[in-house]
Order: sequence, then C-alpha cells, then structure tokens
Amino acid sequence: MKTADLMNEAASLPLEERARLVDSLLQTLNPIDDSAAAAWLVTARRRLDDLDSGRIKAVPGDEVFERVRRRLGQ
Repeated sequence: MKTADLMNEAASLPLEERARLVDSLLQTLNPIDDSAAAAWLVTARRRLDDLDSGRIKAVPGDEVFERVRRRLGQ
C-alpha cells in the first residue's frame, strides 16, 4: 500500500480511532520512558489531590491563554 493511500484511509477513520493511531505512531518515534511516565503519574495524582482538597484553585483555560497572550504582547 502506498503512503498516500494509507494516509487517506487513516483520515477517513472516526476521530477517536485517528487519535489512537497518531498516539501509536508517535510512540514508535518516541518510546515511552517508564520511569518518566511513573514520575508524571505521581505528579498528576498529587495535583489532582491538591485540586480535590482545595489547596489550589483551578484557572479557566481562557484566562490562562489570555495571560500568555499578554506576556507575549499579542
């Protein structure tokens, strides 16, 4: 199968299937480092606990992007 044919076929997949395909292909380029993944999981769980307990407050995405735009002068 030619690359163009494969790409066209992949593009016709439902969104979730395309996302899974992209993730799978990216992992072949950048294999997951198990120790780094474990460290990120610990961090994610700690951050979720901080949110759930009220120790930190979530910031809406629109506000975050507005702050970034201001910092970049856009």
